[in-house]
Amino acid sequence: MTALGYSALLIGVLALGLVAGYRLAAANGRSRRTRPTGPTVAELLQRLVHTSSNGIVVLNSFGDVVVHNPRADELGFVRDNRPDTRARKASEQALKTGKPVPVDLSPLNRDEPHGRSPAAVLGEVRPLGDGFTVVDAADESEAVRLEETRRDFVANVSHELKTPVGALALLAEAVLDAADDPEEVRRFSNKILHESTRLGTLVSELIALSRLQGAEPLPELSSVDVDDVVEEALGRCRMAAESAGIEITLDEASGLCLEGDRTLLVTALSNLIDNAVSYSPDASPVSVSRRFRDGYVEIAVTDRGIGIDPADQERVFERFYRVDRARSRATGGTGLGLAIVKHVAANHGGEVKVWSKPGTGSTFTLRVPRSPGNGAARTTESAPAREDDPEGDTEDRAERGAQGARTVETGGVR
Repeated sequence: MTALGYSALLIGVLALGLVAGYRLAAANGRSRRTRPTGPTVAELLQRLVHTSSNGIVVLNSFGDVVVHNPRADELGFVRDNRPDTRARKASEQALKTGKPVPVDLSPLNRDEPHGRSPAAVLGEVRPLGDGFTVVDAADESEAVRLEETRRDFVANVSHELKTPVGALALLAEAVLDAADDPEEVRRFSNKILHESTRLGTLVSELIALSRLQGAEPLPELSSVDVDDVVEEALGRCRMAAESAGIEITLDEASGLCLEGDRTLLVTALSNLIDNAVSYSPDASPVSVSRRFRDGYVEIAVTDRGIGIDPADQERVFERFYRVDRARSRATGGTGLGLAIVKHVAANHGGEVKVWSKPGTGSTFTLRVPRSPGNGAARTTESAPAREDDPEGDTEDRAERGAQGARTVETGGVR
């Protein structure tokens, strides 16, 4: 072969090598472009399981844990990588039937304190095929609590309505039997009037409480003068106080304002004053004081009544709960007053607090945020509360209130 032939052959080989190299580089570039750069589907599924708010556990045919998320440990139906016995039995049933099986995985010792652990864990076991099952459970403590509250509320309402309705029926029969005796008719008629008034009050308070607890928003809030609210609430309770010989003392006008619904605030405060009058001995003092503290307007009602035992103080704001049921019946109480106060305060972004000592008296403090632009009002920021009394000087209020008409001093407010 001549030199020219060798040269041509060499050039051909080089050309083929260049073409092959180009095609190989192009193929590698295409493969790099088509290869996904993010997480795989398996990785995404793992993230989904581990971030789920439900507890998820996959069990094999022997009932052993294959995979589970941290929430399953938090809910307590997986411990030390072993499933709850109830979940394992439900898994066996699901494998036999091929259908989902509901399971209750709530803590067995319901009477013991659970700390942060849930009180009710409800779930479902579903077959996945090939001998695997998945347990999917959630914390249903709040739903169970609400259902129990609803049942208790219905039972309480039924009982409370039954009492005056039954009394009305009996009194009506008594009136018919005493039709020839005008004095007896008059006496029973007065009792009918009393029971019907009590029934009407109960229905009205139930409607008000349902509106406060439901999704119905508050009316458009406006600037409310605190002194006007106090005066109107006192006006509603003045007759009952005078009948019991109770003098209600009041501190000086505060000039404070807040954003709220005037009607609801008057209702809440009148309930507090009415309670103070109802649970106080005849001729004992009751005081009402106002002050501004930490961005809140505080209206405190202090009495020298029977007081509330510490064990009952957390429950006095429950519907129909009465510290002294016999006394509440005598005064015509419905057991809804403090529940309404609590919800009125909450709907205004505030709260109601109680300080009480059996045999000494009680102080209920309604705290509602002050309206903007109220800087001209007299405040008490310069008079901090004592550190040993979270309510400020509430015990002093009771002591000073016992001195009758003397001006009540509360945290710097006269």
